[in-house]
Amino acid sequence: MGLLNAINEWKASRYDNHVSKMKEANKCPDCRGRGFLLYPGNEYSYNADQFNCNGCNGSGLYSDWDSLT
Repeated sequence: MGLLNAINEWKASRYDNHVSKMKEANKCPDCRGRGFLLYPGNEYSYNADQFNCNGCNGSGLYSDWDSLT
């Protein structure tokens, strides 16, 4: 169980670090400030389907993400 706890703590600290970096840049942590999400298989496709980010309602701003979470 110690190994699983260590992995979970590592993942949590990594996520917290990501959120703090996105907060400094005022970007949504979910979509990284793009305002939309891409499915990984379509990321490099020319006609990729784009979907608004649910975390920030498509604005790409950290302040909107923070108020909705």
